[in-house]
Amino acid sequence: MENFIQNFMKFFAVFITIISLFILQSCGEQEYTPKPRGFNRIDLPAQEYESLGQGYPFIFQKAKGTYTRPDSSKIAQKYWFYIIYPQFKANIQLTYYRLDDVKNPLKKMQELNDDALKLTSKHMVKADMVENNIIKTPKGKTAVVQELEGEVPSQFQFFMSDSSKHFIRGALYFKTATKNDSLAPVIDFIKKDIIHLINTLEWKN
Repeated sequence: MENFIQNFMKFFAVFITIISLFILQSCGEQEYTPKPRGFNRIDLPAQEYESLGQGYPFIFQKAKGTYTRPDSSKIAQKYWFYIIYPQFKANIQLTYYRLDDVKNPLKKMQELNDDALKLTSKHMVKADMVENNIIKTPKGKTAVVQELEGEVPSQFQFFMSDSSKHFIRGALYFKTATKNDSLAPVIDFIKKDIIHLINTLEWKN
């Protein structure tokens, strides 16, 4: 009887060992599948517009729900300001130059055009793509629009001029660490606002 118990215990120990090895092997063969990365839901408001307001040498329509804030940087000039999108932590930076305040307006305009293109080229190191387009507004004005894709600081830029008195440049920026692929719906949303701004822009004499 004692021998039977000893043999049974040995058999049971071997059986448990085999089962344990089988379980461990089965676990090791399981394929690990990471959970897909989730993105925050972004609720976009209806796109409605209102006049920029008085006090500027130009007029255009901006998105409702935004507000303007003067540029307080050391290099800022008169009529430099931001259009703030508080819900998206985004802004459109606008810089304006008066051309007829200088001796050679055409030369100044060319310098500003070159500067605008250089500012865009600084982002090309991180950009997956840069697309330049010249668009004609319903009011007969011309704008150069630059779209950038990839993890760049500014995804959309433009500049406009009447070649004699006015020059304006705009650039879209986000103050958030969220990746641009996650921000894609918001970027496209604000792009439409900027195109509306361009199409409604009028110079004041």
